[in-house]
Amino acid sequence: MSEIWSKIEKAITERILILDGAMGTMLQKYQLGESDYRGLQYSDWDSPLKGNNDLLSITNPDVVRSVHEEFFKVGADFVETNTFNATSISQADYGMSDNAPAIAEAGAKLARSVADEWTAKTPDKPRAVLGAVGPLSKTLSLSPKVEDPGYREVSFDEVVATYKEQMLAMFDHVDAILIETVFDTLNCKAAIYATSEVFEEKGRKLPILISGTITDRSGRTLSGQTTEAFWTSIAHAKPFAVGLNCALGAEDMRPYIEALSKVADTYILAYPNAGLPNAFGEYDETPEHMCSHVASWAAEGMVNILGGCCGSTPDHIGYIGKAVSNTAPRKIPKIGSALRLSGLEPFALAG
Repeated sequence: MSEIWSKIEKAITERILILDGAMGTMLQKYQLGESDYRGLQYSDWDSPLKGNNDLLSITNPDVVRSVHEEFFKVGADFVETNTFNATSISQADYGMSDNAPAIAEAGAKLARSVADEWTAKTPDKPRAVLGAVGPLSKTLSLSPKVEDPGYREVSFDEVVATYKEQMLAMFDHVDAILIETVFDTLNCKAAIYATSEVFEEKGRKLPILISGTITDRSGRTLSGQTTEAFWTSIAHAKPFAVGLNCALGAEDMRPYIEALSKVADTYILAYPNAGLPNAFGEYDETPEHMCSHVASWAAEGMVNILGGCCGSTPDHIGYIGKAVSNTAPRKIPKIGSALRLSGLEPFALAG
């Protein structure tokens, strides 16, 4: 365990920790064009690269650095690496599968350097780096062909391999692994399995954080699980924290965070969107409005880590951080022993 993470473990028992906001939202403000994404390194690339935000860690690192800086400046304890799609499967959309490890490593190194600079400035408030592991552009549980429900574009072993490759590239530069925006629990299980292989290969473990996403007001992930069933499915990983992010704004996410906080015997992480997207795909929720919801979660003892997903800016994160600065963190509940199983719903058989 790193020295920084040891301090994080102490801090989380004393206060609510703050995660950063949306990398993609911040990058959009720069109005980058195709040439900005290509840089000199990929000026002759055959496929369009605009929109490949992870690649900017190589081709336009100063922009990514500035985003990390802005979130640390408003008090974030953690930043996520700019590696949400830095896997061979997701990078195939840009014809860059072979470049995925280099992209992942660049994103991790960049976040590490900024975090270390801020830790040196504020040694009483260490800044940690979470290696962001996204859900992939392909799913193991659902068929992309309506006429063939049994069809899968990828196998479990292929998903494990792509995650392992990404994690190995980031491993030496991050404090923990964040498996996030999980809409398919089987993809998440592949990521969890990949961590075990990486930890064995590296000879040491990193903390794991896992965040699912409830896709709409049905209260289920895209692959159909309730929040409680999702937790049962991944609890064996013994994550440092489990939570929810994306898809919903804070107002709609509340009941699912509340449910998770009651069943999970670990820290709770929550980073909702800044509301729901408008007709132009933009997020209108103000920092004050978003904070009015998540601050109440903190006041009611439901969370340990708060941040923001799509649409959330440094203003949102700074506002949340100030609002919960004197609020006690959630106490991890003691959950009685039972046989716990899950499909789409959870099942518990007490001993």
